[in-house]
Amino acid sequence: MKAIWKKAALIPSPLMRILLVEDDPSLGATLQSWLQLDGYAVDWVRRGDLAETALRTQPYQCVLLDRGLPGLSSDGLLSGLRARRNDVPVLMITARDTLHDRIEGLDLGADDYLVKPFDLEELSARIRAAIRRGARQATAVLRHGRIELDPAAKQVRRDGEPVVLTAREFAVLHALMLHGQQTLSRSQLEDVLYGWGEEVESNAVEVHIHHLRRKLGRDLIRTVRGLGYALAPPP
Repeated sequence: MKAIWKKAALIPSPLMRILLVEDDPSLGATLQSWLQLDGYAVDWVRRGDLAETALRTQPYQCVLLDRGLPGLSSDGLLSGLRARRNDVPVLMITARDTLHDRIEGLDLGADDYLVKPFDLEELSARIRAAIRRGARQATAVLRHGRIELDPAAKQVRRDGEPVVLTAREFAVLHALMLHGQQTLSRSQLEDVLYGWGEEVESNAVEVHIHHLRRKLGRDLIRTVRGLGYALAPPP
């Protein structure tokens, strides 16, 4: 696998949440760090039963699933997931490399199957492909005053002109626009930006709000003292 420090830290894509189910501490830490640098929020669990709980309580854009897990087996987890008609893209990552193993994993409901050891750049490409395939319904373009946000195209425009945002800036703006003029607390926005166990920078939300105001207009986002942030009424 390629060294994770060669990865660029910022990419122009919206922040998405991935569930990483891997019981190997070293590999799990490597994958979590790589995917965070790729612009994802990553929740990492090491047992099948914990993954089951996570999938019942949190929406994910993709699941990376090790084939051999303690607790609930990965095969049982995947079968139950599909039985509940949860169609989240699942990429199996495993050392089991026979043709029979690959066919069995795909027949259980996996969207893709990647054999260890694998290249991290290939993993990133397969995740992007799985998420694209999982987006079966077009996502509506969001508009607020002079601002337009297209989740499918991963693009923001102001007065029709494209504005370049970082992944985390896009994620904050997307969350605010999804909730209209409803106030979101700092902790709610942090949940959008960070995975479980990921260190939260004390002023991260404030920094992203500052950058959004600078790029999109100072009057776009209002501070609701003691409560959080909300979009200002459009002019």
